[in-house]
Amino acid sequence: MIRQIRLKVNGFEYDLLIEPHRTLADVLREEIGLTGTKKGCEKGECGACTVIVDGEAVLSCLVLAIQCQGKEILTIEGLSRDGRLDPLQDAFVRYGAIQCGFCIPGMIMASKALLSKKPRPTEEEIKRGLSGNLCRCTGYVKIIEAVKNASAKEGKE
Repeated sequence: MIRQIRLKVNGFEYDLLIEPHRTLADVLREEIGLTGTKKGCEKGECGACTVIVDGEAVLSCLVLAIQCQGKEILTIEGLSRDGRLDPLQDAFVRYGAIQCGFCIPGMIMASKALLSKKPRPTEEEIKRGLSGNLCRCTGYVKIIEAVKNASAKEGKE
């Protein structure tokens, strides 16, 4: 049975007709066209599909789109403003935290959720905040450095 839903994604509202069993990851990618949210394991183990829903980092492969009605959804595409990268995105670029790039949208969104709650996290808190996100390329050192750098600049912008 097809259902009509309205999702608010990156500040824009979308009226959609979907099957109730569709995940948020699928709807973001296939219906709205926001392919920055990656589908990795589709079991909630890799973190590649992380988005922010009402301020919380969530694995969009485990959340039904229909559950997100009336909530604010933020994807990697919603971070940049006026053609400028978010400071966190910029830090990932400057610190060489991006290799193949597949995990990076999820890493950045998990980091963004962490920094919104804890603007100056310790290295241990950063590691804990990213613990659900897997990267096969970087070894995490540069990712942690990028998050530290972005957190140090949060209060200065």
